[in-house]
Formats: sequence, C-alpha cells, structure tokens
Amino acid sequence: MRRHPVAIWGVVLGCLIAPIVVAAMSPLLAWRAPIYIIAGFAGVGALSLLLLQPLLIGGYLPGLSRAAGPRVHRWGGLLLVLAVVLHVGGLWVTSPPEVVDALWLRSPTPFSLWGVIAMWAVFAAAVLAALRRRWRLSLRVWRVAHTGLAVVVVAGSVTHAVLIEGTMGQVSKAIICVCVLLATVKVVADRRVWKGRSGR
Repeated sequence: MRRHPVAIWGVVLGCLIAPIVVAAMSPLLAWRAPIYIIAGFAGVGALSLLLLQPLLIGGYLPGLSRAAGPRVHRWGGLLLVLAVVLHVGGLWVTSPPEVVDALWLRSPTPFSLWGVIAMWAVFAAAVLAALRRRWRLSLRVWRVAHTGLAVVVVAGSVTHAVLIEGTMGQVSKAIICVCVLLATVKVVADRRVWKGRSGR
C-alpha cells in the first residue's frame, strides 16, 4: 500500500499541535500562576511525545531513514523525561502537599495515581536505555523490558489524561489518546520491536 508522506505528516502534526492549541485557548488558564501554566503545558507536551515515540521507533514516519528514527527516538525520550520533571516539579511548586500525597500514593484523586505510575515507568525506561550496555543486556531482553515499560507509560499517561478535567479539550484529548494507544499497539505488534539485527 502506497504511503502519502504529506498526508501522514499532516495528520501526525495535527494530532500533536491540536491539544496544545486547545489548551492555550482554555478559559481555565485565567488567573493561574505562570509556573502552573508551564507545568500544565509540559504535561500536554509529554502526551504529544508519547504519540511521536512509537512512530519513530517503528519507522512509520516517511522521510526518516532507518537509522534516523531510533536516533530521534532517543532524543525524544530525553525530552519526555524533561517534560515529566517540569510537569511534576511545577505542580510541586504550586501545591507541594498534593504532589507529596500523589508520590506517596495516598492522593484521593485517581488520576494522580496513574500519573505517578506513568512517571516512574518513564524514569525506569530512561535508566534502562542509559545503562543497557553497562548492564550487558542482550538486545532482545532490553527491547522486551523497554517496550514493557513503554506500555505502562502509555497506559498510565492516557488514563491520567482522560481522568483529568483540565485545559485540554475533550475532543482533542480523546483523539490524541486514541492515536497514542493505536501507535503503541501497532509498534508492539510489529515483530521488529522484539527482534534485533545485532546483539551489540
């Protein structure tokens, strides 16, 4: 089946940008502190990165070489970690007790629990990626572990986003969450995720 690069990139960019635009126009931003707004947009950006990451590693984006996709994926992973740190750090500055309760898994709001699960899975996946060679993990074992953590990140993040009544519009949020889930399922189902060309 022939792919149309312009159409594919148009759809992807639309899914990435729409939630940010909708959030920027939200009336809920009125009277919010700048650090809170930054933290919120960091969370929206992190969700957008979760759509880009499986597309990059799966080689589904036209115009990127087989080597370029994983390389950009690694930089995307770093940006994802930074976005999560900024998201949680900004919320801690504006409301330390709520973040502490969430980190200790005693928050009364269910979305906090899912957010914390996703956060620790992001950190674990990043550590695994950084220390793979030092731990001398085979490529197959590493990919299974890394992909498993990625699935936890996606499941936790999507649930976290769906449960929150925030600046993201319901329609745009639903669309990007569905796209993130579909992209993740696609790349996990693709056998290339589980096979490595080399054990090095």
